[in-house]
Amino acid sequence: MRIWIDLANSPQVLVFRPILAELKRVGHSVEVTTRSYAQTVQLADRLGLRHTVVGEHGGRKLSALVLRNAGRVIELRRWARRRHFDLALSHNSYSQVVAARLLGIPAVTMMDYEHQPLNHICFRLASRVIVPESFPENLLKRYGASGKVVRYPGVKEEIYLADFVPEPNFRKRERLPEDRSLVVIRPPAPWTAYHRFQNDLFDDVLKRLASDASLHLLFLPRISSQADTARQVPALHVATKVYDGPNLLYHADAAISGGGTMNREAAVLGTPAFTVFKGKSSAVDRYLINHGRLMQLQARRDLDKVHIERQQAKRTILSDGRGLVKFVTESILSTA
Repeated sequence: MRIWIDLANSPQVLVFRPILAELKRVGHSVEVTTRSYAQTVQLADRLGLRHTVVGEHGGRKLSALVLRNAGRVIELRRWARRRHFDLALSHNSYSQVVAARLLGIPAVTMMDYEHQPLNHICFRLASRVIVPESFPENLLKRYGASGKVVRYPGVKEEIYLADFVPEPNFRKRERLPEDRSLVVIRPPAPWTAYHRFQNDLFDDVLKRLASDASLHLLFLPRISSQADTARQVPALHVATKVYDGPNLLYHADAAISGGGTMNREAAVLGTPAFTVFKGKSSAVDRYLINHGRLMQLQARRDLDKVHIERQQAKRTILSDGRGLVKFVTESILSTA
């Protein structure tokens, strides 16, 4: 088959790397589009993925987001029209799913966050919906996914961390201090981050960590305005390059994020992870919390739970990620 994968955000590059390789291994032709947002394009380049950049993120305003996504639908439809794809695949790329429907291409969407309103679009238009087992059944029905759902065990981060092999001298090669505890920090997503990130608890965590001279705080901004804000805090070291994320988190002593993916990666790798996510917590995060892999910070009183020490050994991943790759790939291929 001719398969089209759309990568609209940084984590999706990692998720689809092993799936893309498996699709090619069993003889299918795959073409990839990317969106200019966060580190999506840089990661795709770094991993050696051949891809075409189509469109960019619309910014913070809802009106701009809607217009930009509508424009990207048109651009993707134009790009894909003469390529005669048999299947479209994404991790809830709204623009791709709509473009695929307009072109009459069956679409498969993966998703792991049940509180995304646009699930209504992707789930209803997709031919198959692939979600983790923890995804609430009642919401699948509400989003119109009944009768076309495939569930997989664990979390999606296990899919691409299955073949992870840590680099022993990573911190030395990246010139990250080895005599202090490394804390990787990721701010909330742009639409919840404006002045001081619009998340008081996240700011409180930064203040608490910045006062500890034994820590090296590596701040990974999502957009340039977040980097500008972070530079006002002398203790924060703002990343100026794209790191090998799994190695960075494996060799970190803690991860703190206002989002989800980075924390789940850290949790899977056994690195202490703390979430200060402002929105509704996801079922996959609750799954990791219940397994003792993730700690949720909900109020200032929870800051006392943040104890960071040098980590000597990491725990293993939660399940057989290699088996997940094969299971998910087979589920994708059975759609067409």
